[in-house]
Amino acid sequence: MNALPLILTVFVACAVEAVEALTIVLAAGITREWKSTFQGMAAAIVVLAVVTAAIGPAISFLPLTALRLVVGALLAIFGLQWLRKAVLRATGFKALHDEASAYLREVAAAKSASAESRRGVSDWYSFTLAFKGVLLEGLEVVFIVITFGDNQHNIGAAVIGAVAAVVVVTLTGIAVKAPLTKVPENWMKFAVGVMLTSFGTFWGAEGAGVAWPGNDAALLVLVPLVAAAYIFWLRGRGADRAAPASAPESSEVVGS
Repeated sequence: MNALPLILTVFVACAVEAVEALTIVLAAGITREWKSTFQGMAAAIVVLAVVTAAIGPAISFLPLTALRLVVGALLAIFGLQWLRKAVLRATGFKALHDEASAYLREVAAAKSASAESRRGVSDWYSFTLAFKGVLLEGLEVVFIVITFGDNQHNIGAAVIGAVAAVVVVTLTGIAVKAPLTKVPENWMKFAVGVMLTSFGTFWGAEGAGVAWPGNDAALLVLVPLVAAAYIFWLRGRGADRAAPASAPESSEVVGS
């Protein structure tokens, strides 16, 4: 695969995680205390560095076919979950993800939490909030970088995409000093879901012994097909929602 598509795919996927982490960090820092917030971020980054150093080399020793089969299955599962949520939100069956609302919820929780000092940290709530937010979103970034980079034998390109995403989102957040409410996150998640599902299907099939026509070039057909299939489903769900219900007992229960 050319390095540019890999960089762009990782960039978009990691940008989504970076936006969510930024929302949490801003809520903790602006509402509570920046020093403890930065300490929580630093602690999370140290943990992420240790996890990356431990997992990265270990994955490289796995047989490529087994790696692609397992990673492909995981990526397909994650991608389908992202696509499902994107479709439900776009068709009105699930509330749109709103970073502004998420930020306000975090701010309200931060304001109501009591101040407490622990283990040399002056505000333990800010520390733990930033730590958990950066760690959880960071683990997803690490997973994306390692899986995409190792499968394409180009960890460097994946790292470039991830670092670029984190830097762009961070600098933008510092400049506006607010959550990135203008970012079309739901459509970004739809795009990432398409990419994860497509790559997961591609690699999983390769791990199972399937020889794709044209090798990596098959992704140029597979990605649009996955996107088209879900757009078609999305339009169908929208039409179903727009149609008047014929009977009250026929309501649909949609999972979260």
